[in-house]
Amino acid sequence: MEYHNPVLLFESVDGLAIKKDGIYVDVTFGGGGHSGEILKKLGQKGQLFAFDQDKDALQNDLKDPRFTLIPENFCHIKRFLRTHGVKKVDGILADLGVSSHQFNEAERGFSTRFDAELDMRMDRNSLLNARTVVNEYGEKELENIFFNYGELRNAKQIAKKIIEARQKKELSSSFDLIKAVETLLPKGLEHKISAQIFQAIRIEVNQEMKVLEDFLIQTPELLNEKGRLVIISYHSLEDKMVKRFMKSGRIEGEPEKDFYGNFYIPLRIIDKLIVPGPEEIRKNSRARSAKLRIAERVKEDSKENK
Repeated sequence: MEYHNPVLLFESVDGLAIKKDGIYVDVTFGGGGHSGEILKKLGQKGQLFAFDQDKDALQNDLKDPRFTLIPENFCHIKRFLRTHGVKKVDGILADLGVSSHQFNEAERGFSTRFDAELDMRMDRNSLLNARTVVNEYGEKELENIFFNYGELRNAKQIAKKIIEARQKKELSSSFDLIKAVETLLPKGLEHKISAQIFQAIRIEVNQEMKVLEDFLIQTPELLNEKGRLVIISYHSLEDKMVKRFMKSGRIEGEPEKDFYGNFYIPLRIIDKLIVPGPEEIRKNSRARSAKLRIAERVKEDSKENK
């Protein structure tokens, strides 16, 4: 089985507007699909760095002198690029979310399809796992996770059901969790709602929104002028954050103003939102929710009056 089927592969790599001798970063290496495509477009003097905190991904290392795989979380992008003598790059690509491999490996606990231990850690060295979240978080904490990260309207009821179930016995497996909330899963929507519950817990376990925030705020400083930031997201929380940052240069609120009241926006949005076509969705159901956004670094002294 293929490790990971990359989504919007050609559209995202094209979005980087690759220069033959440029320096690029793929912060979500996975099976190496996007990295392999980037290397095809690079010349002999080009360089590609990739990040992946999942040890399983290291087996996919690309044997190419232009390529360096960094086994770390991409929220530390600036620090680890600097250890390799890199302060500026010409493009950064991120394919967020969970890889096909992680979903398909039953013991990782990411999928609702398998009765596996509640884990969901992208970094297996992390101390926090899904079992801890489900069995030790308070009712209000669980409610907030399901409402904010799962976008579930009945988050309060889901949290209550989990608390009731774990008082009888610890919830240790995926099916234990699904059984605890099964009365709240509408007929015909069981898979959809349980997937949202799992998504919410996974985001909490891996602190995905905080990681994305920490990553985004480092990108303008790393990108050369006209360098590209290319991001594929899979749920509205990620996409909203990415869109807002590309538009304003900030995670929240309005762009920064200088002394004269001018806005400084470090990025310029390139093209409109790109989504997969019906043929890609037919071949890869994971592509259904994908959204691709592209932005370009503007001059540091470029001000926009509003």
